[in-house]
Amino acid sequence: MVHGEFITRRTRGFSDIHDLTGDVREIVGRSGIEAGQVTVSAVGSTASITTIEFEPALVRDMEEALEQLWPRTMRSHHSETWGDDNGFSHLRASFMGPGVTVPVHEGRLVLGTWQQIVVIDHDNGPRERRVFVQVMGE
Repeated sequence: MVHGEFITRRTRGFSDIHDLTGDVREIVGRSGIEAGQVTVSAVGSTASITTIEFEPALVRDMEEALEQLWPRTMRSHHSETWGDDNGFSHLRASFMGPGVTVPVHEGRLVLGTWQQIVVIDHDNGPRERRVFVQVMGE
């Protein structure tokens, strides 16, 4: 069986991080799937999905680390070509990846105690982000 749903979030951009774990748990519950896997995927080329301990200090650490690796002020061929000044956001999203897959066992996500599924919007301004959640199994 396969079940899919979208999650939508308003974000601020610049690597704004949102916890999706509760939403994903609800979707897994609605799917009726007891054993399988769930894939969580960002729709778009300037957002990423990962897992993290979603607590304020670590969220700030992640935002600061991304700014050090790919600063919003960096020169990029993409920004020069298109004039949208978001080349950094494409690089952040590409290196982090668009999605994660998590096992489902006995109808529940298999995550660590301090492990949450998050979407990170790397773009250079507010957006409405769409994330697709697909649960597969039996």
